[in-house]
Amino acid sequence: MKINTKILIDSFIGQLICRFIDLINFFSFKSRKTIKPDKICIILLSEMGSLTVTFPMIQIVKEKYPNSDVYILTLKRNDEIIKIMNLAPEQNIITIDDSSLIKFILDSYKSIRYLRAIATDTIIDCELFARISSIYSYFSGAKIRVGFHSHTQDGLYRGNHINRKVLYNPYIHISRQFLNLADALESKEYPKNKNRINNNNFKVPQITISEKEKTNFKDRIESKFSDFLKRPIVIINPGGGMLPIRAWPVENYCIVARSLLKSGYSVAVTGVSHDKEPAEQILATCKSPYCADMVGFTRSVYELLILFTFSKLLITNDGGPGHFSCLTSLPSIILFGPETPVLYGSLNPNATNIQADISCSPCLTAYNHRKSPCNGNNLCLKAIKPEQVLNKASEVLSLL
Repeated sequence: MKINTKILIDSFIGQLICRFIDLINFFSFKSRKTIKPDKICIILLSEMGSLTVTFPMIQIVKEKYPNSDVYILTLKRNDEIIKIMNLAPEQNIITIDDSSLIKFILDSYKSIRYLRAIATDTIIDCELFARISSIYSYFSGAKIRVGFHSHTQDGLYRGNHINRKVLYNPYIHISRQFLNLADALESKEYPKNKNRINNNNFKVPQITISEKEKTNFKDRIESKFSDFLKRPIVIINPGGGMLPIRAWPVENYCIVARSLLKSGYSVAVTGVSHDKEPAEQILATCKSPYCADMVGFTRSVYELLILFTFSKLLITNDGGPGHFSCLTSLPSIILFGPETPVLYGSLNPNATNIQADISCSPCLTAYNHRKSPCNGNNLCLKAIKPEQVLNKASEVLSLL
């Protein structure tokens, strides 16, 4: 399903269902008995890259409740990154296929049945603006339902059936807000997240890739791009993912790629299938054997991570690859505009964020279902000049 279709369904049908559930919940018997979490399901329906920022919260839940079973309910396309990060045992990963409305409805029904069958007692709903996840939490049968709630704020209505209500705070990083969800399980305060902000620098464990896997991947590169590995590699990821408005103009990427090639680097252009057009434009501009179109060549997130391990730098829009870089030591330059690194910066300690001071930025928020009012005219990214990115790239590369 397209993202606008999801938003439309969630805005109208989701809101109606939440109102109906609230009515049922109002007249239902509510036990005041304290429940110690035994089977915890964490709902993660976000983009694949943003799942990396849930790692600190999930680790704390596992440490706090070592005897509890932890399940993850997620979208089918997120399955790989959850396995790579070992967020839950493989048999505890419940997936929903959202490629079509019919598949989405059928998988939603199956998932709810499964959660009820295993007697799930606790739900931690990590979604900010989607109502579907709060609907799952109610029908799962779980007695403890943690989630973000509007309280006195306008918008963000996700149902009053959330009984561990956490106030969404747009001024602190989302990874720390997820920690508030974990704290809310036993908090006696109101709202639940009245605790000191954890200012620790969270570390995500580095992925381990064998030398054999690296060698096999390099052999594939050499078989298709014969001269490419003769130079140090810089990766460019020009796509905007599910939100094209997050993409820096491809013309600027062309300028950056040409400059890097002249400086003696190989340039790998990566992305998913719908990033083929900007990749072809960059290659047509550069016309160099040291510039490789790797859109589709990296057939999985894991293969992209292998490429990360023997590259020198990643230059990317805000999105999945910038977040995935936290699983390796790869230095990254991440370009922000419609969203802000204050909330969504990568947990990669080697990441550098670049953004322009535009008064309307960031415009994608939990309050507008991440729908920008600027109709694609993302001046916040256009204001970032290629020279800024190249200067920062030169600075980073000189330190390696």
